[in-house]
Amino acid sequence: MNKTTQIYGIRAIIEAINSNEPIDKVFLQKGLRGDLYRDLERLLRKKGIPNSYVPVEKLNRLTPNNHQGAVANISPITFHEIEELVETVMGSEQTPLFLILDQLSDVRNFGAIIRTAECTGVSGIIIQKKGAAPVTADTIKTSAGAAFKVPIAKVDHVKDAIFYLQASGIQVTAATEKTTNSIYDIDFSVACAIIMGAEDRGVSPSVLKASDNLAKLPLLGEIESLNVSVACAVFLYEVVRQRM
Repeated sequence: MNKTTQIYGIRAIIEAINSNEPIDKVFLQKGLRGDLYRDLERLLRKKGIPNSYVPVEKLNRLTPNNHQGAVANISPITFHEIEELVETVMGSEQTPLFLILDQLSDVRNFGAIIRTAECTGVSGIIIQKKGAAPVTADTIKTSAGAAFKVPIAKVDHVKDAIFYLQASGIQVTAATEKTTNSIYDIDFSVACAIIMGAEDRGVSPSVLKASDNLAKLPLLGEIESLNVSVACAVFLYEVVRQRM
């Protein structure tokens, strides 16, 4: 981790949050006490910033500097507000294509997906604030720099994003094996969004219920699933095929 993606020290992190720095996650030392430490905890709750309580040894591994019990990971990109992103895309001449990632946690899968999204003309990617893979140096590297080109928005809950997109006239399709509908039965020529789920659990049941369509990929071998970044690429290129 280099200094452009990390802040250490309780007061420095508080100042960064108050300055609206794009903080992905804060690591806090277990068992620490003090007024300033409690101020940071309250601020993290108020802003909805993900955090973890970890042993001091973990913080020592994250930075050789005097961390004072707190280390923050700063995103190398600036995140967008979903309302601003959707409004901009809907006002453009392109047919909207959004990608929603439901609790995807692997940074390299995230990077690979961003790279494919850029190549297939995705208008924007939407992730959840808590539980989603952060944008790290590994994400940037795996995306081949595409993370700087595709707008990414963070939301409190994926379902809120779905409802907002639907209210904006955007059809939402979730990728899941829990359906008889094939990807090839869905009309992707319209303004649409595709939801890809977590590596181990897929799209969550409540998100599936909120979606307009469910679609699966045909699997002809014995393996029951594809890597999520590969499955995402197939979905996005089916959109491209239909729109060409």
